[in-house]
Amino acid sequence: MKIGSNGTQIHVTQRGHGELALVFLHYYGGSARTWDGVASELADRYRIVAIDHRGWGDSDAPADGYRIADLAADAEGVIDALGLQRYVLVGHSMGGKVAQLIASRRPAGLEGLVLVAPSPPSPMCLSDEQRATLTGAYQSRESVEFVIDHVLTAKPLDAARREQVIEDSLKAAPQAKAAWPNIGMREDITAAVASIDAPTIVISGELDQVDRVATLQAELLPRIPHARMHILPGTGHLSPLEAPDEVAQIIARFVAAVELVANPLGLN
Repeated sequence: MKIGSNGTQIHVTQRGHGELALVFLHYYGGSARTWDGVASELADRYRIVAIDHRGWGDSDAPADGYRIADLAADAEGVIDALGLQRYVLVGHSMGGKVAQLIASRRPAGLEGLVLVAPSPPSPMCLSDEQRATLTGAYQSRESVEFVIDHVLTAKPLDAARREQVIEDSLKAAPQAKAAWPNIGMREDITAAVASIDAPTIVISGELDQVDRVATLQAELLPRIPHARMHILPGTGHLSPLEAPDEVAQIIARFVAAVELVANPLGLN
């Protein structure tokens, strides 16, 4: 389904049931279906809401409006339109940076924050050559396959998931592909992130080459001091696709703990 939000039609997939919703935001190169393997393990307990960022998946692709604040406003509009009263934000990589900005605003109903291989709130320093390489990473099937094998993953993806990554990466609008390395990555939201007060967990792949464990320990964890980190052994940047069962289990334990604190007697 599509939901009008922030002047753009945003595509949203839903499944599952429950009073608490899990709102999923995907990485640069992905779509809502990046989360399918994770969501399938959680839909029996929670309402699942997965969003395609503007310019990605089946969302509309306006000519501009690809700052972190724009993507955050899109997601906030979806949350409002669906009337979610209680929810946990789950953001991966680029979606993790978007989730940080949303959480920093302390919205009503936000009960927890899950950051999966998140881009840190500080600007990512790349050379012009590196930025150009990243901007062109999703231009052809061959370039996407190279990035999958040499940058994004540490564990081989099965044929179906590999093809999904290729399709999602190629499908995105050119302006969306260009915006992250040239705009979103450069944005500094460190001042805002200091305001995050929701319970937070960071899930990081041991072998992540994009948002490395050491980078997150230096650039993210000091700014969200109450956050806990869980490191997935032998896993790269695409943990929702490389290790969906493990990611789902960590999310389930985290959310159960959040719910227990919010409602220790189990009363509705």
